[in-house]
Amino acid sequence: MDQETAFVQQARLWLDRLSGLCILIASCALVVLVATFGWLVFGRYVLNVTPTWVEQLALLLVCYIAYLGAAAGVHENTHLGVTLFRDALPETLRKVVLIGTDILLAFFGFLMAIASLELFQFGWDTMLPMLNIPESFRTLSALLCGGLVFIFSGMRALFRIHCLSTGKPFEIDEVT
Repeated sequence: MDQETAFVQQARLWLDRLSGLCILIASCALVVLVATFGWLVFGRYVLNVTPTWVEQLALLLVCYIAYLGAAAGVHENTHLGVTLFRDALPETLRKVVLIGTDILLAFFGFLMAIASLELFQFGWDTMLPMLNIPESFRTLSALLCGGLVFIFSGMRALFRIHCLSTGKPFEIDEVT
């Protein structure tokens, strides 16, 4: 195995671990979300005292579940897509379209991260009601998602460009 192939495999391993971490955090947030709603129901109907903080925590957790899940979906290529036109193209043109799509998606992730960074900085002085934490914790999820989409798509584009330039084959949905 040459040094170049070892680097690509190591990079893919780290990207897979990063995606797995996103899924783990989103899964834990989902468990906490279900538990807090269980507490809400118990508090409201058994104790007759409604915990008011549950709604704000639920909104925060849903942001992390959605954004981290979306970033992991970009890495694992599990998002819904219409491939009819792409699949109808000749193989070489199809590869160029895949690389172009990855570059556009990386650009979108970069713009999302920049815009979310502004929101993160703006919201630092505003507190989330009932939770008494900065509003920036909510926008941090979008910032992370944008950065992760940029990294995942950008690296996939680089891997595909490398495969195309060296003549190595690559699959439609993943880089080999």
